[in-house]
Amino acid sequence: MTTLQTVFEKARADRRAALVGYLPAGFPTKDGAVAAATAMVEAGCDVIEIGLPYSDPLMDGPTIQDAVHRALLNGTRIADVMRTVEGVAKTGAAVLVMTYWNPIDRYGAERFARELADVGGSGTITPDLTPEEAGPWLEVSAVTGIDTVFLVAPSSPEERIKAVADCCTGFVYAASLMGVTGARESVSSAAEGLVQRTRSQTRLPVCVGLGVGNGAQAAEVAGYADGVIVGSAFIRRLLDAPDEAAGLDSVRRLAAELAEGVRGVRA
Repeated sequence: MTTLQTVFEKARADRRAALVGYLPAGFPTKDGAVAAATAMVEAGCDVIEIGLPYSDPLMDGPTIQDAVHRALLNGTRIADVMRTVEGVAKTGAAVLVMTYWNPIDRYGAERFARELADVGGSGTITPDLTPEEAGPWLEVSAVTGIDTVFLVAPSSPEERIKAVADCCTGFVYAASLMGVTGARESVSSAAEGLVQRTRSQTRLPVCVGLGVGNGAQAAEVAGYADGVIVGSAFIRRLLDAPDEAAGLDSVRRLAAELAEGVRGVRA
């Protein structure tokens, strides 16, 4: 298992931010998700988030909702998510599962954490799990050796940022704007301030997501954050591709562009 600590230590040594890519399991197909994520790693992604398809994705924008819907139509289940993590972990990247809390709760928190660790998963991102309700998940995650990641937002007051950061062991996910996921013309101006506010509450890395879609935006965010998270832009490349081979080539080119953006910014 590649740990998040290892990833961020290497990125700091290279004087750059880490590049984090997201894809849901089962999209564009079950095997296609592994192939696409592998291409992203080969082209420069340090961390891969594997989304667990869920029927009520509250914070996901239309692009990710479309991909998740297709994954559900493909019959993607938690067992497929674990197989996807296992396949991607073989690349040497750190692999997280991004999931709403309900699927973990229904599956069994201890069972989920144990199986994720067994297939080489590094941790989870749980966007709708609050610090007040996170105690049992933090306990089983610690026992199984997987990291936890929670979200802060521009609207979060200082005491909330601290409460969220105290629940994290991998990194803190700074949502750059209020709203759903999706690539945008520009990254929210609130992102840098949120990173600074979060750093005042924790020594963990702070990664920025929501809105990054090209190399220039990645370079901008890499100038002040420890990691740059990209999801919808990768999915859009796969949705727009005429076939799987073209989709793989497209996500590989985007990952290379983003990787170039995050590298050397602080040198």
